[in-house]
Amino acid sequence: MPFREKTAWLSLVAMAVTFGPYFTVTAVGAVPMEGLPNLRQLGLFAVAAIVQMFILGIGHLALHRVSPEEARAPLDERDQAIMRRSISAAYSVLIGGMVLVGVVMPFTARGWAIIDAALFTIIAAEVVHYGVVVVSYRRQA
Repeated sequence: MPFREKTAWLSLVAMAVTFGPYFTVTAVGAVPMEGLPNLRQLGLFAVAAIVQMFILGIGHLALHRVSPEEARAPLDERDQAIMRRSISAAYSVLIGGMVLVGVVMPFTARGWAIIDAALFTIIAAEVVHYGVVVVSYRRQA
């Protein structure tokens, strides 16, 4: 498995482990909705972000330690094509979500609903980015 595929898997797992529970908890209403600033929800987001950074930091260190020369290898044409494709797909998701958040939601929602929709859009775009990377490497394996 190529190093960049491993890092994409690591990022997907980290997002699933951290932001999956965050969005589940907020979607079912387990955090009481208060006026802005809702410090409980902000704290929950902070915990998810810090845990994600911890998982990614430890994971990247472990991957670099296992294969240091592969980690330092420059991108070849295949890697560059995969990155272009994955970033293009992720950008489409991000723009679509931000149009919803910035153009539609101000008339239909407010507060943390808009904030969570924006965060969800960013995470969804990252999932698409790393998902396309994984699928592209799997197809070529």
